[in-house]
Amino acid sequence: MGTNMAGSPAADLRVVRPEEQDTWYDSLIRSFGGVPESPEERRLWLSLIETDRSLAAWDGAEVVGTAGAFAFRLTVPGGASVPAAGVTMVSVSATHRRRGVLTSMMRRQLDDVRAWGWPLAVLTASEPVIYGRFGYGVATYHVNAEIDTSRVRLSVPPGTDDVRIRYAAPDAVLDVCEAIYAHRVPLRPGLPARQPGWERVGLLDPESERDGASPLQCVVAERDGEAVGFARFRVKLDWEPAGPKGRVVLEDLEAVDPAAHAAVWRFLFGIDLTSTVDARRRPVDEPWQYLVSDIRRCRLLVRDSLHLRLVDVGAALEARTYQAPVDVVLEVEDVFCPWNDGRWRLTGDGRGAVCSRTEDPADLALSVRELGAAYLGGVSLGSLADAGRVRELRPGALAEAALAFGSPVAPWLPHGF
Repeated sequence: MGTNMAGSPAADLRVVRPEEQDTWYDSLIRSFGGVPESPEERRLWLSLIETDRSLAAWDGAEVVGTAGAFAFRLTVPGGASVPAAGVTMVSVSATHRRRGVLTSMMRRQLDDVRAWGWPLAVLTASEPVIYGRFGYGVATYHVNAEIDTSRVRLSVPPGTDDVRIRYAAPDAVLDVCEAIYAHRVPLRPGLPARQPGWERVGLLDPESERDGASPLQCVVAERDGEAVGFARFRVKLDWEPAGPKGRVVLEDLEAVDPAAHAAVWRFLFGIDLTSTVDARRRPVDEPWQYLVSDIRRCRLLVRDSLHLRLVDVGAALEARTYQAPVDVVLEVEDVFCPWNDGRWRLTGDGRGAVCSRTEDPADLALSVRELGAAYLGGVSLGSLADAGRVRELRPGALAEAALAFGSPVAPWLPHGF
């Protein structure tokens, strides 16, 4: 039996054994409200869980804490696919809160990630307030939109009429859709390369989660017989005295070029008996926003998405490229992972980078949390400095680094994990 930082008894922590997986998962479900998942959903997630990367905190025979990690590869600025721990299924039983269980799991997990040689750890947070103290910063955001298609019109680019839209059973065209997604992965930071089995996540369709909408539908966009885009969605019909007011609930959409993108969106806007498109978890810079006639009637809501932590500062900063030349010494504070603490010289450009320990005077001072927020290029170091989270120690260093760390496209996480 270990102890937490306050000195009181803490739960025993160890890797989950295969025969304990169901008990572990039941504890997780209970901590997230206790509502059972559909058999389809449970089977899929149990097949994806990597038990040798999953932790259980035990109090006697009872699991009181859970934490897992998926072996991801994440696109970073420059297009490289970098190993990252997809931190997932973190929970603490309501009977064991404030006993150091979460801290002990985060400590063990980051030590393990470092030992595996992965420079990054990422997660999505049910409660964003939790993970900052462990060095995670919000690195990507997404947009939810509620588009009034009875009033909003699209102005489409040339070539849109050359794209044909056809319906297809979602599972019948899964390989086609995955090929389009794979084509997009190197082009936008934050996108995870699909590992085997993950392609099935987009097809999950339990009736209990449709909220009265149709089963999952799919269309494929084609040009000259070649697939150039797709959308997965549901239709939820509703009526009022004046007529139909159904909703199109968009779950997933990818396209390889502007005309294909516009063609898919035009199709969604024109589905019979509907007057609203609910678009969920979309990129903050997605092009449809610049095709609509009235952005105010699209009711945009921006939310945090991917939280990122640099597990190995040097390796992580060397893994990406920089959109302008940079030569800067970073004074990094990392209380939770002290191997990152101290000064690092970063030298890089669009071709690559070198980052190593240095005794040279620091140009910028920041914590690993801010470094994680800025890492994918979606959060400006300048904005963080304006918030008092980054300190400029050499005049001009902030502008140089902020420009270099940026990305020409916004980072985006298309799905949870």
